[in-house]
Amino acid sequence: MHTILGAGGAVANALTRELMNTNETIRLVSRKPVKITGKNITWQKADLLNYDEVLAAAQGSTVIYLVAGLVYDKDIWKAQWPVVMQNVINATKATGARLIFFDNVYMYGLVNGPMKEDTPYHPNSAKGETRAGIATMLMDEVKAGNIRASIARAPDFYGTDSLNSFVDMMVLTKNAAKQTAQWIGDPEKKHNFIYIPDAGKAMFLLGQNPDSDNQIWHLPTAPAITGKQFIDIAARVYQVKPKFMRVSKFMLWLIGLFQKVVMGTVEMYYQYNHDYIFDSSKFEKAFNFKPTSYEDGLRELSQTLYKAKA
Repeated sequence: MHTILGAGGAVANALTRELMNTNETIRLVSRKPVKITGKNITWQKADLLNYDEVLAAAQGSTVIYLVAGLVYDKDIWKAQWPVVMQNVINATKATGARLIFFDNVYMYGLVNGPMKEDTPYHPNSAKGETRAGIATMLMDEVKAGNIRASIARAPDFYGTDSLNSFVDMMVLTKNAAKQTAQWIGDPEKKHNFIYIPDAGKAMFLLGQNPDSDNQIWHLPTAPAITGKQFIDIAARVYQVKPKFMRVSKFMLWLIGLFQKVVMGTVEMYYQYNHDYIFDSSKFEKAFNFKPTSYEDGLRELSQTLYKAKA
């Protein structure tokens, strides 16, 4: 059985859709019911902060995917992520299941050059410190031989049905509505974005291949391009002029005074005014996986989630 802890999010949903194409039994675990249903799918309510509920949800699992998202607040992350990780580690030990943790790149901090699986942790944000802590906690258990687990890392993503991505919210929906796009930080700096369906497929492949255990993987992502290049591609797909407004750190801070989730982005601003280059060549070679190009991904979204208005 494949158990998804944190079901209902964008990556979790993409992973669920991949698993539905197999004969695997799937258990979706979250605090609220999820929309996806199927003959081999069950949903179980659980709070990941409650070990007994996590253990009950994990019983019978062969693979556990930790794909949870917490409220985007550094204090909540600091208080809750270590508890969640310890609970999941303990449940993994108790069930003997394999564990795959979907992670981000905050623990690396500001990197001069490409981010790779062996890039040292030098976080320069509170959320990055928390991420470094829980990643280390997990891999220490792996090194000790206590569990079989891997970390699947992804950069910023696009193609969510919940507008969790700034490019979805500030570029694609704006282009679809024939409005001026917005861009956080320096549009001349490079940045990678993973297409959500690629992230789901990659998580699925890790789950299907036990040989991938006990290591870190960077999920398949198209090469870094400048913000200006991304805006140009999106404008071409939506057949609009590539106009955009640059959002500065001060502007983010002002918006954050009224929207707490935006305030959580302020300390991460360094990711948008420096080059952000995510290297996924290890995964691409190991699984013979070619990431979706930005052109293809954006074209698909223009016909599905973010259709252009007439």
